[in-house]
Amino acid sequence: MLPDTPLDDLKVLELGQLIAGPYCGQVLADFGASVIKIEPPGKGDAMRQWGEVDADGEPLWWNVIGRNKQSVTLDLRQPKGQEILRNLASQADILIENFRPGTMEKWGLSYEALAAINPGLIMVRVTGFGQDGPYASRAGFASVCEAMGGLRYLSGYPDRAPVRVGISLGDTLAGLHGALGALVALHQRKRTGYGQVVDSAIFESVLGMMECLIPEYARTGKVRERSGSFLPRIAPSNAYPSRDGRDVIIGGNQDTVFRRLCEVMGQPTLADHPDYATHRARGDNQQAIDDLVAAWTAQHDAQDIVDWLAEAGVPAGLVYRAPEMLDDPHFKAREAIVEVPDRRGHPLPMQNVFPRLSQTPGRVRHVGPELGEHTEAILSGWLGINEATLDELRDSGVI
Repeated sequence: MLPDTPLDDLKVLELGQLIAGPYCGQVLADFGASVIKIEPPGKGDAMRQWGEVDADGEPLWWNVIGRNKQSVTLDLRQPKGQEILRNLASQADILIENFRPGTMEKWGLSYEALAAINPGLIMVRVTGFGQDGPYASRAGFASVCEAMGGLRYLSGYPDRAPVRVGISLGDTLAGLHGALGALVALHQRKRTGYGQVVDSAIFESVLGMMECLIPEYARTGKVRERSGSFLPRIAPSNAYPSRDGRDVIIGGNQDTVFRRLCEVMGQPTLADHPDYATHRARGDNQQAIDDLVAAWTAQHDAQDIVDWLAEAGVPAGLVYRAPEMLDDPHFKAREAIVEVPDRRGHPLPMQNVFPRLSQTPGRVRHVGPELGEHTEAILSGWLGINEATLDELRDSGVI
């Protein structure tokens, strides 16, 4: 018998579209929350059309970001749709939305209006720039907010324009912060009985991971710059070439680890050389030490290097793509990738649920649902709407 999931007593309404809000919903659904995805009738979330398509022409991304959720179609621009949403919200624990600030208010669905009928409701509001401030009303996609939060400037090489990380990292960070905020607010609700608003801005979610960037500038006047494949003054820690053409990532910057690296390289005296013996000395001589390590790695095959360093306790690994992930024994042993039947019953591999809980782990129960697949079940089950009324709502385009 499968263990209970830790959030299976929670009811969540997800009104957001694209990535940031829905990723918040994905995290909660992965751990068992009943997440009801509210989508516009007829077209649904734009994520249903994103990503590569399979041999049957079916877009694949929706299967991941929509997984474990139930789909209800509801036109929130119509008064009747707004009324139904208010009735659903009266029974919900969490509501997630990532519209521009003011949209929910325009529809009569502000937090104040919903909290008046459900004081315990927690509203997660995910936007580019937050709910207030001079930029609040701006459209805020991840690319723009990653730049504002400092990530774009540091990504890439110093002799060329900044590059974008190959995923919408800002969106998923804001969704993850939204889920964290919702769980913190739930804990506080146990004390007070009242919900609150969780304001998760993409630019702040990126800013929060920027390490010591702000204090460094404030105290030293130094602006951190792009450095390519390494971090300034952290050495040796870089991508190094191998004889068979694969890059090896080696992190040997801690004193004891560097000594072990030098022993594997057959150059143990380097660890006592005044230019390399301490963290700061290695930082001052970063290029020289990288050249030494690269000269050694270039003489050997990548897998041999990784094996030798792993045995010696030096962090090292290869650069993985999807094929390597699917073939790797560690991924398989930990079930980091799980196969889930798609809507046609064919196995579809995707990333599993993280982090792992020892007693009540999350799990992927099903892929993203068909548009409106659960409309009748939810509206009749939650609100007691009968079949005749459902037909009227369908005919009028509300659902």
